[in-house]
Amino acid sequence: MYFRLRLIVLLLGIFITGVSGQETIKETLETLNKNSIPYISVEELAKIDEPVLLDTRSKEEFRVSRLKNAIWVGYEDFKAGRVSRKIKDKKKELIVYCSVGVRSEVIGDTLKVLGYENVRNLYGGIFEWKNKELPVYDRKGMQTEKVHAFDEYWGKLLKKGEKVYPD
Repeated sequence: MYFRLRLIVLLLGIFITGVSGQETIKETLETLNKNSIPYISVEELAKIDEPVLLDTRSKEEFRVSRLKNAIWVGYEDFKAGRVSRKIKDKKKELIVYCSVGVRSEVIGDTLKVLGYENVRNLYGGIFEWKNKELPVYDRKGMQTEKVHAFDEYWGKLLKKGEKVYPD
C-alpha cells in the first residue's frame, strides 16, 4: 500500500509539473525526492570493488539491462524477505538504484525501516550511469547498449545508449 501511495504521489507530481516537466535528472530529483537516503554519485560507485547493488525497477526493466551483479528487488512487488534472505548483515553498505533515483529512494526508506543501516541511493540511477558511458549488462551478463527507458517522459533523461520502451 505504501508503494502505491508513493507511486500516486509521484504521478501526481509529474502531472502538476506539466508535460514538459523536468529537463534534467537534477531537476527531477530536486522536485520528486525527499533526500531521505544519502546519494552516491556514479563516479563514487564506479570506484567501489564489488558493491552490493539493489535494482528497484520492474522485472521488465531489469531484464533489458542492469548494473553488473545487481540483485533485483523490485518496487511495486518489493518483498522484504527477498532482501533479508540474500543480505543478512544489516550494517553492510547497500546501493539502491532505479532509472533516475526516485523509486530507489522509496525502497531505501523501506530498507532503513527494516533495520539496514548503510543504504545509499545512486544519484541519477542507471540513466546517469549510462549517460556517463559506463557499462550495463543484459540478463546473460553481456555488455549491452540497451536501457529500458520506462516511457517517453522519463526516456528524455537518458542521453546515451539505446532506449528500449515497453511493448
